[in-house]
Amino acid sequence: MNKLFLYCVLISITTYAYAQESTVEDDSVSLDLMIGQMILTGIGDFSYLPNDAEILEEIRAGKVGGVILFEKNIHKDNPKKQLKRTIDLLNQASNYKLFISIDEEGGRVNRLKPKYGFPVTREAGELGIINNLDSTAYYANQTAFTLAEYGFNVNYAPDVDVAINPDNPVISKLGRSYSEDPRTVAAHAQIVVDVHRKNNVITVLKHFPGHGSSENDSHLGIADVSNTWQFSELMPYKWLLDSGRVDGIMTAHIINQHLDPSMLPATLSPYVINNILRGVLDYQGVIFTDDMQMHAISKNYGFEESIKMAINAGVDVMLFANNVPGNERRTGAEIHKIIKSFVVSEEIPYARIIESYNRITQLKSKLK
Repeated sequence: MNKLFLYCVLISITTYAYAQESTVEDDSVSLDLMIGQMILTGIGDFSYLPNDAEILEEIRAGKVGGVILFEKNIHKDNPKKQLKRTIDLLNQASNYKLFISIDEEGGRVNRLKPKYGFPVTREAGELGIINNLDSTAYYANQTAFTLAEYGFNVNYAPDVDVAINPDNPVISKLGRSYSEDPRTVAAHAQIVVDVHRKNNVITVLKHFPGHGSSENDSHLGIADVSNTWQFSELMPYKWLLDSGRVDGIMTAHIINQHLDPSMLPATLSPYVINNILRGVLDYQGVIFTDDMQMHAISKNYGFEESIKMAINAGVDVMLFANNVPGNERRTGAEIHKIIKSFVVSEEIPYARIIESYNRITQLKSKLK
């Protein structure tokens, strides 16, 4: 079965084509609002969010459809009270469902730390070694319950990267992969997804089409996995899709010449997104980018050009976290203006915006 699936992948990437235009359009929804739903940003460096914060105005104006919070947004003296206040303010500013998101994988990728009074978490690598699904469910439930309690509705987890390279500086070395065995990865990931769903928190699998074999960190620059990537890195996605356990998928900023002969990072690659993820794997849900300010993108493709490339490649939600050192802060309004200018000039098809808007609103309809 694996050989047949790989054959389909190889055939697909040689017949590169953009996704079909959406057939659903709501004339009552403005272009501005549709574009705004595609933008997800950090809230700034605030641990106490001012009532006149720029992010609140951008949300009110429909320029931003989601936010991401980091440890810097956790107040050191009153962490729980101020976190609840921050999320309440964000939701109150919005006239529509807002993605309130966080990276809460557990272990070292953990914003809500025990020192602030939040539950202890465990690394995926540690849980994979234990390989007891009840243990994984226990820690996943602690995380998902906590997220729901404070108002988060999106978690960029579980990480379904397969630990191909034990020396990988951003995956294996940080304990972010459950295993070098894709079956073990999928088994633990499905538990995490199920538990989050019970707590009404959307999960986003990452990092497609696989970051586990990389030798470099895409936060810092180009990560080319052409000589290290293995077909098994796709299998957790296939199995989870087959079981109906995929709410969202995040792209990786990795280059793989065998999946994209033009050698674009997956986030910017129509080959990877439209042909493989949308085509071969038949995933029709929301695709989130990893942070567009990671240096693999920001230092090589430029701010405006990378936005155009990502949308034309088929992504739905672009993440600008304003959290990677060495990058200029980008506002939701600035990103919105750039996208709209590309639509007006027809460098981004209007139909592409409609496609993403429809996927996003369908996913948001599941939020409580």
